[in-house]
Amino acid sequence: MRWTAARRSHVVLGMTLGLMVVGAAPASGYVTESATAPPIDCVEPHGDAPAAARGGIEAHPEGFDEVSPAEALQIERDRLERLDRRGAKGKAAADVTIPVHFHVVTADDGTGDVSDAQIADQIAVLNNTFGGGESGDAADTGFSFELASTERIANRGWFRSGSTSMMRKTHVGTKAELNIWTVDFGYLGIAQFPWTKSLATDGIRVKWTTLPGGSQTNFNDGETATHEVGHWLGLYHTFQGGCKDPGDFVSDTPAQASPTSGCPVGRDSCPAEGLDPIHNYMDYSFDSCYTQFTAGQSTRMDESWLAYRG
Repeated sequence: MRWTAARRSHVVLGMTLGLMVVGAAPASGYVTESATAPPIDCVEPHGDAPAAARGGIEAHPEGFDEVSPAEALQIERDRLERLDRRGAKGKAAADVTIPVHFHVVTADDGTGDVSDAQIADQIAVLNNTFGGGESGDAADTGFSFELASTERIANRGWFRSGSTSMMRKTHVGTKAELNIWTVDFGYLGIAQFPWTKSLATDGIRVKWTTLPGGSQTNFNDGETATHEVGHWLGLYHTFQGGCKDPGDFVSDTPAQASPTSGCPVGRDSCPAEGLDPIHNYMDYSFDSCYTQFTAGQSTRMDESWLAYRG
C-alpha cells in the first residue's frame, strides 16, 4: 500500500476500525486457520506534501511497519507451517497466469470512468513489472496477468470511500483471481495480504488517477497497482522492521530505516551492508524510480501463492 502522491506509506489499522481515518494507512491483514483477528490493509494517502506530512505517520505507535514485529513473526510461522503441510517449502509456483477482474467505480457524473485502453495498459504494466521487464537485474517472478472481466459502477459513495462494503457486494472469483477496484479515496492504494481469511474483501483498491496516463503527479505510470499486487502476493514494504532483523523477511533487500520519497540515489539509512532499495517496487519511490523485484521477493511470492492462493 502506498500513501501520498509523493510517496507510499502504510500503517496498521484493522479494517473493522475504518479505512478512511486521515493519515492512517492500514496494512494487509492476517488471520491464521484458527485465529479470528480482523484483517489489516496496506494503504497509502495521496497528495504533494512532504513525506513526513502524509498521514501523520509519526503519531502511529507502529511507525512505518505494516504489522507489529510480534504479529509478523506469527504470520511467518503460520506461513512456513502451511508450506510444510503442503510439501511446498522451497518450491516455485512455476508460471502462473492470474485472471484480473476490474471494477471501475465512478461518481454519478462519470468522474473516474477510466477507459478500456487504460485498463489494458494497466494489465500490460503488471505483466512488464512482474516479468522483470524494467531492469536487467530485475527478477522475472513467473506471474502474469490477463483481463477476465470489467464492471463499471456509478456510485458516488463507493467512489469517494472505496469501502469494504463495496468490495463485499462486487467481489468475484476465488483467491487465485485478482480483483482491482478503481476509486477516488484518500490513498494511492490498499491491498489485502494473502493470509487474510476474508475472500469477500480480497484484492486491491487503487486511486483511479494512478492508472497509466492518469493525473496523479509522480504516480501515474500504473505502478501503484504493481506495489499493491506485491502485497497481495505476500510482500511487505522493504522498510518493514526498519534496520532490525528480520525486516521484510527477504534476504536480498537491504535493510531500510524508513520509506523513500522521490528517487534519492545513494540513500543509505541503515548501518548494515547495502544501499536502500529505492528502485524496489515495495518502497515508496516515485513510479519513475521503480525498476525491480528481487529474486528473494520472487521466491516469497511463489511460496505465498502455494501457501494461500494456489
